Amino acid sequence: MDALTDARSATIGSPAAVSPLTDARRLVVKIGSALLVDDRSGSIRREWLDALMDDVAGLRQRGIEVLIVSSGAIALGRRHLGIGQSRPKLEEKQAAAAVGQIILAHAYQESLARHGLTVAQILLSPDDTEQRRRHLNARATIATLLALGAVPVINENDTVATAEIRFGDNDRLGARVAQMASADTLILLSDIDGLYTADPRRDPAATHLPLVEGVTPEVEAMAGAAGTGYASGGMVTKLAAAKIAASAGCRMAIASGRETNPIARLEAGARCTWFAAPASPLTARKRWIAGSLAPKGRLTLDAGAARALLASKSLLPAGVTAVDGGFERGDLVTLHGPDGIELGRGLVAYGADDAGRIVGRKSREIESVLGYRGRDEIVHRDDLVLTGAAGDEP
Repeated sequence: MDALTDARSATIGSPAAVSPLTDARRLVVKIGSALLVDDRSGSIRREWLDALMDDVAGLRQRGIEVLIVSSGAIALGRRHLGIGQSRPKLEEKQAAAAVGQIILAHAYQESLARHGLTVAQILLSPDDTEQRRRHLNARATIATLLALGAVPVINENDTVATAEIRFGDNDRLGARVAQMASADTLILLSDIDGLYTADPRRDPAATHLPLVEGVTPEVEAMAGAAGTGYASGGMVTKLAAAKIAASAGCRMAIASGRETNPIARLEAGARCTWFAAPASPLTARKRWIAGSLAPKGRLTLDAGAARALLASKSLLPAGVTAVDGGFERGDLVTLHGPDGIELGRGLVAYGADDAGRIVGRKSREIESVLGYRGRDEIVHRDDLVLTGAAGDEP
């Protein structure tokens, strides 16, 4: 199949097309500073934000979980601290972020409170998405917030990040959050309604592409050279986000956020570019577990736990008979039946020392043994993949 699958003549995005949001279950919406903050006053565009949160509330009513990745803290903080429009120093940006985060969180809280929805603020650094233990902690926090009905509002932790350890743009942060949360859909709200064959502001013959099946070199060339208007902080970073999202089984849309109610407009058929994902988020995650990590330890299971594992159940401490290796929480371990044959691989919820202490124990005993309440499962079914005679689940 061609990378663009005849995208120049595709009809996705037309009013007659069925919106991919129809079957979305977990959605990440990325919002840029230029959309959220008025560049003249330096304040939040409240009418626009309220309309967008109306869209979010509508999605929630349909059972769709929503996470928001929002820029704007530095822009808001600069105004309140009186930091001028000239290029600020790193420490001035960090100070502005510290002030702006409070303003930003309060604005989201007020807007969603109109619908009886709770807002939760999460600040992430690249290490939170790339170091496995921190990734698992953040993933568990996000999952818990969503299960409790909250709307997480996520931003980069600009108050402590330096130029060397930053995501650098919230397009990529949005994709990393989608990856971490196993979201099936990512929407990048932008000042442009999708990908074109060239910069439409420079080339009147540029053609809009409603659908992209894969971000190939041909597609990347359409974003232009880094440092030019169409590419700088713009389409290049969005295509990088599309690659990350696709690898996590998450489809992505680039859509215009200039008008109010941009998500409702998208559902009604507003023009955008959809980037397809080759697999579901769960399948992509299990492929990553199966093939991208080196095992750090081994768990041996009793016969009952082995049968439960083959029936796609989680592994509980009660079913483990032996722990081997020096693994930490979040590391990959192999799972073996009583005969020693490998049945699967998974990300373990406890380090080797703690895992050894709860071997054979009921989940309700974990807190009394360890002194803290961890996960009921030693390996959750979403974090394991069957191997060997069991067959690879993905």
